[in-house]
Amino acid sequence: MIANYRHIFPAEYNRYYEPFLGGGSAFFSLIPKQATISDINGELINTYRVMARNPEQLREQLIQHQEHHSATHYYAVRANVPNNAVERAARFLYLNRACFNGMYRVNRLGEFNVPIGTKQQFIDDVQQFEEYSEALHSVHIRKQDFVDTIREATVGDLVFADPPYTIAHNQNAFIKYNEKLFSWKDQKRLLNALTRARDRGAIIIATNTNYPPLQQMYDDNYFYTQALHRFSSISGLAAGRGTQKELLVSSYPINLQEERR
Repeated sequence: MIANYRHIFPAEYNRYYEPFLGGGSAFFSLIPKQATISDINGELINTYRVMARNPEQLREQLIQHQEHHSATHYYAVRANVPNNAVERAARFLYLNRACFNGMYRVNRLGEFNVPIGTKQQFIDDVQQFEEYSEALHSVHIRKQDFVDTIREATVGDLVFADPPYTIAHNQNAFIKYNEKLFSWKDQKRLLNALTRARDRGAIIIATNTNYPPLQQMYDDNYFYTQALHRFSSISGLAAGRGTQKELLVSSYPINLQEERR
């Protein structure tokens, strides 16, 4: 988790921007005073908004899913999307926690289609929902493209970008799996957006797959790049899980060995 490298983030910055929200590991580690967090996934954004506004109701709904958990319950929940925002958020959390390897995958119709996993407990953190809500209270939570979020960053703001990707051993596997998640065209759009934000005076920290052509692309645009080791457990391939080498991109030199005290 990137939260294990908290010392790579600057001690001071203005507004915090995170355009690929996911689990929000960096956000909840930093708890910035001013922030804009976003993602293109509408179900994810709904869940964060509900967590911010209705943590008690969300906790109650998730506990009910825990009490009824079984293969029958899982597939019944997966097959039906409720209209109520709180119920949708609880469904999202339940499916994401109960599915195989915590993967989020939809079919061409946008329907979640990951099979059930082996995990049996999904409510270990429900007593912390109020804390999550407090951290999210004054945050701007948006469903939008990453370019639109990064475009807002200006002098002294911090942008942390961790786009979706699957780590794989070789070039063919990288292309096969990542084109479905985050295409090469998207990678170029991200590079351009981060370059423009840096040139406006924003502080940039990004992680990505450790793929040589990708590193060269950032090197050519005068970013600092280095290897970062992070645990990944969500790959569909067993070989893609475990401690993996990733790419750390920044607008200033970072010493990974030197922790800030």
